[in-house]
Amino acid sequence: MTQTIEPTDLAEASADGAAAPGIDDAQQRMDRWLAEFEAALAVRDIDRVVSGFVTDCFWRDLVAMTWNLTTMEGHEQLADMLEARLPEADPSGFVTAEPATADGDVVSAFIEFETATGRGKGHLRLRRGEDGVDRGWTLLTTLRELKGFEEPQGDRRVKGAVHGQSEDTRSWAERRADEERELGYTVDPYTLIIGGGQGGIALGARMRQMGVPSIVVDKHERPGDQWRNRYKSLCLHDPVWYDHLPYLPFPENWPVFAPKDKIGEWLEFYTRVMEVPYWNSTTCLSAQFDEKDGRWTVELDRDGEKVTVHPTHLVLATGMSGKPNVPDFPGQDVFAGDQHHSSAHPGPDAYVGKKAVVIGSNNSAHDICKALVENGVDVTMVQRSSTHIVKSESLMDLGLGDLYSERALASGMTTEKADLTFASLPYRIMHEFQIPVYDAIRERDKDFYDRLEAAGFDHDWGDDGSGLFMKYLRRGSGYYIDVGAAELVADGTIKLAHGNVDHLTENTVVLSDGTELPADVVVYATGYGSMNGWAADLIGQDVADKVGKVWGLGSETTKDPGPWEGEQRNMWKPTQQQNLWFHGGNLHQSRHYSLYLALQLKARYEGIPTPVYKLQEVHHLS
Repeated sequence: MTQTIEPTDLAEASADGAAAPGIDDAQQRMDRWLAEFEAALAVRDIDRVVSGFVTDCFWRDLVAMTWNLTTMEGHEQLADMLEARLPEADPSGFVTAEPATADGDVVSAFIEFETATGRGKGHLRLRRGEDGVDRGWTLLTTLRELKGFEEPQGDRRVKGAVHGQSEDTRSWAERRADEERELGYTVDPYTLIIGGGQGGIALGARMRQMGVPSIVVDKHERPGDQWRNRYKSLCLHDPVWYDHLPYLPFPENWPVFAPKDKIGEWLEFYTRVMEVPYWNSTTCLSAQFDEKDGRWTVELDRDGEKVTVHPTHLVLATGMSGKPNVPDFPGQDVFAGDQHHSSAHPGPDAYVGKKAVVIGSNNSAHDICKALVENGVDVTMVQRSSTHIVKSESLMDLGLGDLYSERALASGMTTEKADLTFASLPYRIMHEFQIPVYDAIRERDKDFYDRLEAAGFDHDWGDDGSGLFMKYLRRGSGYYIDVGAAELVADGTIKLAHGNVDHLTENTVVLSDGTELPADVVVYATGYGSMNGWAADLIGQDVADKVGKVWGLGSETTKDPGPWEGEQRNMWKPTQQQNLWFHGGNLHQSRHYSLYLALQLKARYEGIPTPVYKLQEVHHLS
C-alpha cells in the first residue's frame, strides 16, 4: 500500500526521501512518489502533480482518464488533460501491484488504482535526476473494469445450475436457443461487429462476457474460414505466447507458429465455447446512421435472407488492413494466364511446372514465393522498393523473448504483465528502445544479410534503424519475418527482379526498364489500403472522409505522414463519425485492445457518461 505523506511539492518529497539514509530502495522510492502523486491529485493541485514529472514525460491513458486512447507528452499536455478530466475521473488508490524494480536510475512498477467509474491497472517508471530527485517519466493508466458492472468471472462467475426454485425453468441450452432466435430479429443488438476474424471474435467474446447484446457478422461459411481459405503453407509469423485470445489462451502444446488451418479451427472452437453470437454467411449491404435517433440501419443478407438491424454502435473489425490494393496495369486484359491479389492466392498446386511472377517483396510475397518454388514452380519476385527482413529466430529471442516466451513465463512475466509493459512505452520514444534490438540482430545475423544483399536484394532497417515493429505501427507494410524464403532469395532459388511494372503482354510481365519476365501466373502481393475503404463501400465516401485515414502514428517516416498523432489513428477509440469504431490488428492487438473498446461500448450501454478527451482529428482522408 502507499504510505501517507504530508502535502508538499512532489519533487521536494522525492529529494527529501532520497537524502534520508536507509530507505533508498526501489519500492520505497516508488511508494513515496505514488503517495505524493495521489495527495496532489486529491487536492486538485495540477501544478503540484505536474512538478513531479520530468520535462520529457509521458502519460499514456487507455480509457481510464480520457474515455479515449491518448498519450500526453510533456508538462503542458499533462496539465491540459488534468484540467479537463481530473475532477470527473477522480483517480485514487494508487498502489504497486508487486515490488518495484530498479535499473540504473530508473525505477519501474506495475500499479493499480481506481477512478470514479472503474478500476485500473498500469505501469510507472520513475527517473532519478542529477539532483537526486525521483520524477515520473512514463505513466500508463488502463481501465480494466467498470464499478458495478464487473465481468462474471472468478468469485462472481455464474452458477450455471439452478439451485432452489426459479420461475425460469429453461435449461442453459434453451435460453441460448431463445436468445439466438430473438437477437437481430425481435431484439436489436446494441453493437454490430462487421468482420468475424480474430478481431471481431475477440471483441464479440468481450461483449458477451460484459452483457452487451452484440452480433458478429461475417461473409464466410464458418468462423475461421478467413484463415482456412488462404494458401496452404500460411503459418503465423508471431510466436504462440504473443497470440493468445481473451479468456482462453492456447494450450501448452500449441505450435510455436500455428499453421493457418489450426488457427481456423481454434477460432471456430473459440466462437462456440465463448458463445459469441455469430452470423456466418452474412453480407452487409448498406449502413446508414440516423443522427436524431443515434442508431444505425444496417441491411444484411443472411444466407439469402434479408435482415434489417438497428444497432446503436457499428464496429468495422475487418483486420488491420483495408481493401486489397490491386494495381491497374496496361495489358492485364490480354494476359492469358492467371492473375490475382495475394489475398486470393489459392496456393501452388495449380502451377506446378509453370512460371510465376510475384509483384511485391513483403510478408505475403515471400511466403507465396517460397511455397511456389518448393512445389516445382519457376518463381520471380519483383521488388519495387526496399524491404526490411528479420529472421524469425532472432526476432523471437532478441525482440520478443523478454516478454513473450517460455523464458518470460518462467521469470513471472504473465501475458497481462507483458501487454502492460509493451503498452507502457510511448510511441514517441518506442523507436529508441527498438534500435538497439535491431542493431544486435544486424550483428548476430551479419552473414545472412551479407548474402541477401549480395544476391541483389534491396534491404533496409526502417527510416531510423528501428526495424520491423515500428514499420508495422507506422505503415503496416515494408517487412518480412523470415521463415526460410529469404534464404531462397539469397541462394537464387527464388529469382529476383527490380523495378515497377510497365505493362503485361499475353504471356509476360514487362518492367519499366524493358525487362520481360515470362509468366503463366501473376500474383499481386501489393498490400492493402486504409481500413476506411470498408466504410466508404458500406456507408459512403463522405463518412470515410469524415473519419479519415485509419492506422499510422504520424511519424513523418515513409508512408506515415504527419502530423504526430501519438496513437494509432482511429483504432479502438471514438472517431469523428458518431458511433462508428474500427477494431483490428494482429492477434496480440485483437486481444489487448478489444478490452478497451469493449469497456467504452459497455459504459455507453449502461448510460455511464463518457466525455471524450481529444477526439481524433482528421489530417488524411485515406
